[in-house]
Amino acid sequence: MANEETLREYLKWVTADLHQARQRLQEVEAADPEPVAIVGMSCRYPGGVRSPEDLWELTTSGVDAISAFPLDRGWESLGEATDSAGPSFAMEGGFLDDVGGFDPAFFGISPREALAMDPQQRLLLETSWEAVERAGIPLETLRGSRTGVFAGTTGQDYSMLLQPPPEGTGGYVLTGTSASVVSGRIAYTLGLEGPAVTVDTACSTSLVTLHLAVQALRAGECSLALAGGATVMSTPSAFYGFSDQGGLAADGRCKSFASTADGTAWSEGVGVLLLERLSDARRNGHDVLAVVRGTAVNQDGASNGLTAPNGPSQQRVILQALADARLSAEDIDAVEAHGTGTRLGDPIEAEALMATYGQGRSAARPLRLGALKSNIGHSQAAAGVAGVIKMVMAMRHGTLPRTLHVDTPSAQVDWSAGAVELLTEQMEWPGRGEPRRAGVSSFGMSGTNAHVIVEQAPADEAPRTSSEGTPPLGGAMPFVLSGKSSDAVAEQSARLLGLLSRQPDVALPDMAWSLATARTRFTHRAAVVASERDELAAGLNALADGRGSGVVRGVAAGVTRPVFVFPGQGSQWVGMAAGLSESSDVFAARLAECGAALEPFTDWSLLDVLRGEPGVPGLDRVDVVQPVLWAVMVSLAEVWRAAGVVPAAVMGHSQGEIAAACVAGGLSLEDGARVVALRSRAILELSGLGGMMSVGEPADEVRVRLARWEGRLSVAAVNGPSSVVVSGDGDALEELLLECKADGVR
Repeated sequence: MANEETLREYLKWVTADLHQARQRLQEVEAADPEPVAIVGMSCRYPGGVRSPEDLWELTTSGVDAISAFPLDRGWESLGEATDSAGPSFAMEGGFLDDVGGFDPAFFGISPREALAMDPQQRLLLETSWEAVERAGIPLETLRGSRTGVFAGTTGQDYSMLLQPPPEGTGGYVLTGTSASVVSGRIAYTLGLEGPAVTVDTACSTSLVTLHLAVQALRAGECSLALAGGATVMSTPSAFYGFSDQGGLAADGRCKSFASTADGTAWSEGVGVLLLERLSDARRNGHDVLAVVRGTAVNQDGASNGLTAPNGPSQQRVILQALADARLSAEDIDAVEAHGTGTRLGDPIEAEALMATYGQGRSAARPLRLGALKSNIGHSQAAAGVAGVIKMVMAMRHGTLPRTLHVDTPSAQVDWSAGAVELLTEQMEWPGRGEPRRAGVSSFGMSGTNAHVIVEQAPADEAPRTSSEGTPPLGGAMPFVLSGKSSDAVAEQSARLLGLLSRQPDVALPDMAWSLATARTRFTHRAAVVASERDELAAGLNALADGRGSGVVRGVAAGVTRPVFVFPGQGSQWVGMAAGLSESSDVFAARLAECGAALEPFTDWSLLDVLRGEPGVPGLDRVDVVQPVLWAVMVSLAEVWRAAGVVPAAVMGHSQGEIAAACVAGGLSLEDGARVVALRSRAILELSGLGGMMSVGEPADEVRVRLARWEGRLSVAAVNGPSSVVVSGDGDALEELLLECKADGVR
C-alpha cells in the first residue's frame, strides 16, 4: 500500500507538471517572437578586410577583391592539366591575408597545438573574441555565463596536410581538425557554458547558425550567443571538384544575375555576430547595431538533383521567415542574394524572389537586389554572415551598394514578372517613416536553405554616450590601452591612430570612456593623457614608436582590483568638486544624498559650502570641513564604481575612515553623516581646551614652524606629503592660522 500511495502521489505530481509545461508551451507559441539584437560583429574577408568597417568601405568603393592564388600554400602548379584533375582553369579567387598569423600565446595555446589546429578554428576563435570586445563587453564578465556558440564550417581539409603529423603535434591533430571542436574550442577558451554546436550545411551554413542562435535565445537556452562561420581552403580540392563540373567562372568572378554569368568563384572568410534578446540588450546597456526580426530554414527535398536548387523550397523559406518576423513582403526594402553567378542557380533564385517579394509592390518601390559575392567571391560557410554584416552596415549608413560585373541583367530571368530590380548602381536607402529592412538568403549545396530578415535598430537605440549615467570627461583625459605584451599595446595605439584619421568627428570623451570601461584589461598597460585631438595623436605616435613623451606605461601584477584610501583633512580648497557636481550626474546624485543625510546635523548647505557662496561657513571650521570632505569622498567613490572600478578593500583616516565605512557598507549614509557631523562638532566645542587644524606643508617644515609653540602645539597626523594635522591649544592654533595665511600656506 505504501508503494501504491507513493506511486499515486508521483503520478499526480507528474500530471500537474506536464499540465504546467503544456500551458507554458502554448503561451510561448502564442506570443510574438522577441526580436534579437545584434550587439557585436567581427570578420575577415578577401581584399584585406579585417572589420565590418573595412567590408563596408570595400563594397561602397566597388572593390573587386579577387586575386591570384596565394604563394604560401604550394598551389603554383594548380592550373596545369593533369591526368587526374582535368583541364586548367583561372588561377584566381578570394583569399584571406596572413592565414597563418595566429597568436597562440594570447589564448594560452602552445605553438605545437596551434600548428595542429585547422585555420578555421583559429580564425573563429579570434573573431569570436573580437565580436565580444567590439560589443564593449569585457570578456572576463562572460566566463561561466550561459553564452552559446553556434559555429559553421564546410570542411576540414587541413587534416590532409597533417599526414603524417609534424613532430610533436600527434596528440593535438584529432582535436585540431575535428568539426565538433570548432565550437567547443571557442566555448572552452572563453569559458562559455551555453549550447555549443558546429554546423555544416555547405553554403547556407552561417545563416543556419544564426537561425539556431536566435531560436536558442528566444527559448531561454542562452543569454548571449555567438553565431557565424568560416572557410579557409587549406588545399585546392574545391577548385578541382567544381572545375570538373564546369561550375567555376572562367575569369574567377561571380557575375551575379548577369547575362554573362558563367559560374561561381571560390573565396574564403570568417564572420561572427554576437546576439542578445533585444530586451536584455536594452537592460544591459549594450549598443544595438541591428535587429534580427525573423529566420527560417528548410530543405529542397527530392528536387531535380542532389545539389540542384529548388525554387518552390526557396519561396517557402522566404515566406516562413516573413511569418516568423510578423511582416509582409512589402515591408522589406532589399535582399542580399545568394547570387553565386551560376547559369542554373541565379535564375531559380530570381524567380523565387519575384514570386515572393516582387508581387503586389509599387513599381516606384521595387525590391532592391544585391550580391556581395560580386566583390569577394563565394566565401562558402562565411557567405551568409557576410551578407548580414553588409546589410547591417548599409542600414546604418542609409546606402545600398551596387553589384559588380553586371553588363545587363540575366536574359534567363523575366524581370517584368515582379517588382525586383538589380542594384547595378549604388543608391541611397531612404527612410520611409519606419525601420529599413532587408532579407538575406543562403542556399546550400546540401539542399538546406536559409533566409533571415534584418531590421534597422530601433530609433530609441542611440549609441551609449558618456552623459548617460556616466561622468562626461573634459579637459585632460586618460586614454588607456592594454595588451598581453608591450608590442600589443603599441599596435593598439597604432590602430587607435587609424581610427582618429578615419573618423575625424569622433567624440574624444566617449572614446576615453569606452577605452576605460568597455575593454578587457590585460597586464601590459599604457595611458596617453590628452585634452584635444592633436595632443592625443602625438601621444599615440609616441606610444606606437616606443617613446615616452606624454605616455604612462606599466605592467599590472598581483592585485587585479584597486584599494580605495580615504585621507583626513588637509586636501580641501574653496570650490573643490563644484565643477564635478555640474558635469557628472553620478557624482551630483550621490552628493545630493550626502547633503540630505547631513541636513539634520548642520545649519549650512553642502553645495553652498563647496561653491564658496557668500554668508556660509568656510572650510577653515573643523565642523564644516570634515563633513564636507566626507561627502566628497563618498561621492567620488560612487563615480569610480559607476566606471566599473570596484575596490577590493577600503581604508581611511579621520573622516576618511568614516567615508571608508560607508563605501564598504559598514555604515549607512545616514549613520555616516551622523558620526562625522557630531564628531567634528565635538572637536569644535573642545577648541577652547584644545583643537586641531590642517597645514598644507611637509611634516618636517611644520615641525620647524611649531618650535615657537613648543609644548602647546604638536603634529597629530601626517595625511600626505604636504598635509599635516596639528593639534593643541586653541589660542596657539589661532596664531598658527594667522601665520600660515600670511605665508600663503593653506
